[in-house]
Amino acid sequence: DVPPTLVSFAVDVAKQQDIVTPELKNAGDKLVLLHTLQDGYEQPNYGQVKAIYETIHQMVKTGMIKAAYALDANGLVPAVSKMAFGNKMGVKLLDTVTTKTLFGYGVGDIVIEVTDDGSEAVEREMAKAGIADCGSLVGYVTDDGRFSYKDVSISVEEAIAAWTLTLEKVFKTKSQDGAEKVDSPLYEEKNIYVCKNKIAKPRVFIPVFPGTNCEYDSARVFEEAGAITNVKVFKNQSPEDIRESVDEFTRAIAQSQIVMFPGGFSAGDEPEGSAKFFATAFRNEKMKEAVSKLLNERDGLMLGICNGFQALIKLGLVPYGEIHTQKEDSPTLTYNTIGRHISKIAYTKIVSNKSPWLAGAELGHTYCAPASHGEGRFVANDQWIKKLWENGQVATQYVDIDGNASMDEEWNINGSYCAIEGITSPDGRVFGKMCHAERQGSGVALNIYGDQDMKIFESGVNYFR
Repeated sequence: DVPPTLVSFAVDVAKQQDIVTPELKNAGDKLVLLHTLQDGYEQPNYGQVKAIYETIHQMVKTGMIKAAYALDANGLVPAVSKMAFGNKMGVKLLDTVTTKTLFGYGVGDIVIEVTDDGSEAVEREMAKAGIADCGSLVGYVTDDGRFSYKDVSISVEEAIAAWTLTLEKVFKTKSQDGAEKVDSPLYEEKNIYVCKNKIAKPRVFIPVFPGTNCEYDSARVFEEAGAITNVKVFKNQSPEDIRESVDEFTRAIAQSQIVMFPGGFSAGDEPEGSAKFFATAFRNEKMKEAVSKLLNERDGLMLGICNGFQALIKLGLVPYGEIHTQKEDSPTLTYNTIGRHISKIAYTKIVSNKSPWLAGAELGHTYCAPASHGEGRFVANDQWIKKLWENGQVATQYVDIDGNASMDEEWNINGSYCAIEGITSPDGRVFGKMCHAERQGSGVALNIYGDQDMKIFESGVNYFR
């Protein structure tokens, strides 16, 4: 029973170099609370708020502020806690900080991390802006992983547990407790497939179906790698639209060296399985023949990410290397073990160098990328898994930040068998993976540890050079 509700979203833009991330950076830094004046109805003095925020913005631009976080109705404690969680830093709050400041209404206030010299600079900048007595030192960043205030001290792990377990009974973060390790052998191929049909600027065809949402990111990274992209939408409003789209897609494949199936939720991932619309369209005889010529006559490449991986596996392009009817025992992708959509950063290790798509990646190295899917769990019988490993077709595995593969859902985010994240065709030229390698850039995931660039797109382009 939901009462009438208004949900409002506000969007703004800024230059990425003028943005600071919220996680605490260095032990010894000071935490300064910038407090806004409020009236008796807890309404802020908007003139003062604008002056404070503009001053903060200028200090961010000059590098004075290392981290910042906006308080909410629950005060300073939840703000500095979330700032500390990212790097598991500690916080020592001054004894002089009042309980009202710790847990009271703080909407409009901002806590910032500055160096020792930076706290003096804050005072000078605020004074220049004509704002007096709005900033106060509230604590220090420590490296002991503890939150301390007067005679109270708790570990960051205790605080994280209290924060994350609040809704665990109704919205579980794990479906099972298993964390057994799985094998993670490395396959080193000496004779990686070499392209015989060289071209300086390969063309990449990116088909778009209703529900696809990653075509822009995919086109951008390929163009940055030196390719020419061709993005076309499959129209399906009428039988004539479908016929026209089939002919247009067939011509586009014939003119391309690479076909890339992007991520998203084609046809809303319904009914009963994602990428069915994708796969059905590419089973059309014209398009099937065009794909066959791409792979068998022109040394072409194919890539599928997330929803695109689902399409590749339903078409049989992985693991068979050709459009192939799925059998009862064929490897497939199914619902995540948690039973719902997952959106988080995943860590994956390169366990085979067989694919030309991974020529720029380091065998055995761990890379991180965003994952966002509801059906990403790779499943296969023992015979298939053995065959894939022996043939070097297991390309990537879900691992922890130290490169260890297991069934722990914290790292093996969807419960994939043998923690398999990506597989290839027998010769490595068709590559499917779940995590979004295309969602990268100089301003993306700045507060995430790990190497984010597997150089997939550069490797695909360089294969033709």
